[in-house]
Amino acid sequence: MPQSSYVHGASGIALIGETIGMHFDRIVERFPNHDALVVRHQDIHWTWRELQREVDRLAAGLAALGLKPGERIGIWSPNNAEWVVTQFATAKAGLILVNINPAYRLAELEYALYKSGCTALVTAAQFKSSNYIGMLRDLAPELTTAAPGRLRAEKLPDLRLVISIGAEAHAGVIPFADVAGLGGDAERRQLAELAGMLQFDDPINIQFTSGTTGFPKGATLTHHNILNNGFFLGEGMRFTERDRVCIPVPLYHCFGMVIGNLGCLTHGSAMVFPGEGFDPLATLETVAAERCTALYGVPTMFIAQLEHPEFARFDLSSLRTGMMAGSPCPVEVMRRCVDEMHLGQITIGYGMTETSPASFQSGPEDPLEKRVSTVGRIHPHVEAKVVDAEGRIVPRGSAGELLTRGYLVMLGYWNDPERTAEAIDDAGWMHTGDLATIDDDGYCNIVGRIKDMVIRGGENVYPREIEEFLYRHPKVQDVQVIGVPDPRFGEELCAWVKLRDGQRADPDEIRAFCQGQIAHYKIPRYVKFVDAFPMTVTGKIQKFLMREETIRELGLTEQKTA
Repeated sequence: MPQSSYVHGASGIALIGETIGMHFDRIVERFPNHDALVVRHQDIHWTWRELQREVDRLAAGLAALGLKPGERIGIWSPNNAEWVVTQFATAKAGLILVNINPAYRLAELEYALYKSGCTALVTAAQFKSSNYIGMLRDLAPELTTAAPGRLRAEKLPDLRLVISIGAEAHAGVIPFADVAGLGGDAERRQLAELAGMLQFDDPINIQFTSGTTGFPKGATLTHHNILNNGFFLGEGMRFTERDRVCIPVPLYHCFGMVIGNLGCLTHGSAMVFPGEGFDPLATLETVAAERCTALYGVPTMFIAQLEHPEFARFDLSSLRTGMMAGSPCPVEVMRRCVDEMHLGQITIGYGMTETSPASFQSGPEDPLEKRVSTVGRIHPHVEAKVVDAEGRIVPRGSAGELLTRGYLVMLGYWNDPERTAEAIDDAGWMHTGDLATIDDDGYCNIVGRIKDMVIRGGENVYPREIEEFLYRHPKVQDVQVIGVPDPRFGEELCAWVKLRDGQRADPDEIRAFCQGQIAHYKIPRYVKFVDAFPMTVTGKIQKFLMREETIRELGLTEQKTA
């Protein structure tokens, strides 16, 4: 009888049974004088003891403002020290931190604040072209006349307090720097008592998923979810208190605040931030100047660094490990990271916001071929299975939907039991929506999204497979493959191709490269050359937008299905 596609991460290492605040203090006692936080664009270098002082002062200040455990506090800001301090201070105060995408505009901001019922909001004043205070005033004009901390807005009935990051004063808003001075002995005693009352299964974080249809869903995560996931991710990269982790990914996302901050916290490693947002030059400069040992990013970030005209002048020899995740990792890009960036122990991670996020990870000891062609093996204390359309477990090597279960599965979508029930079944399995295979050695390969799978003339085609092949073309820097409607075959393939600088090609050249190498039905009928792909802030390619644009440009018509 063939082996089934079920794996379980048995482990001799126990789960952490503490809240984030309790574990934070424990790490400070172990490594008080080690670097904890480096923020280059703010010229900040704090030890764990110094960071603890900032965190405790802010937590006491939030308590002095009347914020109670279980209330929601949003944060709408790019990467900075204030974000990190807020993350740990809210955990100590028992407040549920609501991560708000810095790219959100009015309608999205209103939805996130209203849906989660935020009582308070910590916000940057502005970032790039976004005037956050201006947008808030558009949404809640009452802010300009309200006393700080006493907002009563018609559209946001729960929001009463706005805290702004930065030196500039704003009507109705409390400066972030002032909050830390508000707490006194009473608040410090209150927090000390609270530390023994908070439970690690309490919700502590709401992250809105960037869904492709409908409104985002608020994945509700606990101390236990994200603290343990950060720990085991760090274990997978062999972190110690001597590691310095460069974090150019956004903090509002699990990659930044869990894999980044909590992976470092649980090992006493230093969190190093190159800037407010990703910039390839700033990232390379930071790795070299701070002698970082680990580097994070989505594939497009690593590509941008490798292709940067000044790449060769940086000494990256301090690098050892890191993580590439967030979207499928091209094999050729992974190889270049190992060969050219000294990332010999780089790992691949796979997961989703709803699972805190990671459920699979490759390891430094894995054969290179496995590290560049799979997302590794199941994480400790986690189960996974691959099932067919009827929910039956498929044999090893067969494709189906990947389901995960364990400590890492969210409590549910905030205030949305219906969509929670659609995602988590009665047996506690989280349905990922990803198509995957698990081989005989337990390595997982993500072959695409269920909704991205293309059915051409009855043949199931996985875009990821074709993308990996086209990366071999010497002129191709990046490529994404989608399905578009076709009256004869139901669907046809379209490849969006980004060429390397200075290169030229035409569709016939790309198709000729495929002839005799991959099956005829996998050769893209359409080839579109582009300078960039539509993507989320976290680097996830938005293939639904690519599909819509291609259909519009080619004058195609959606095919009706029975």
